[in-house]
Amino acid sequence: MKKWVTEDWEFELTAINGSASQCRLGIETGDKFVFSYECPAGMCPRVMTELFTWCEVIRCGGDFTYRGMKEKYEMDMFCPCRSIKFHLKATPINRDKNGNPKPNKPIPND
Repeated sequence: MKKWVTEDWEFELTAINGSASQCRLGIETGDKFVFSYECPAGMCPRVMTELFTWCEVIRCGGDFTYRGMKEKYEMDMFCPCRSIKFHLKATPINRDKNGNPKPNKPIPND
């Protein structure tokens, strides 16, 4: 498989409240998942269905302040079962000082 898109965002999802005995997959406080677009190994698919939407908000230029959060790129969320609380943090990667994506290769002049 050849990936043809360079991702501009990295996401970190950390379990901030909950115990392994409350989660079907055993996720507990302190567990961390770092990813760009893919579903990370060990991540609950039910969490990913909600998480994907919030990651797309960031990828499309939005931020979490519209949702009432104090930080543009950080928010807390519960899993759909409401047994584990997570903290989501989005970090831009591969960007210049103006926030524009940096090309991976120089664009040749015609």
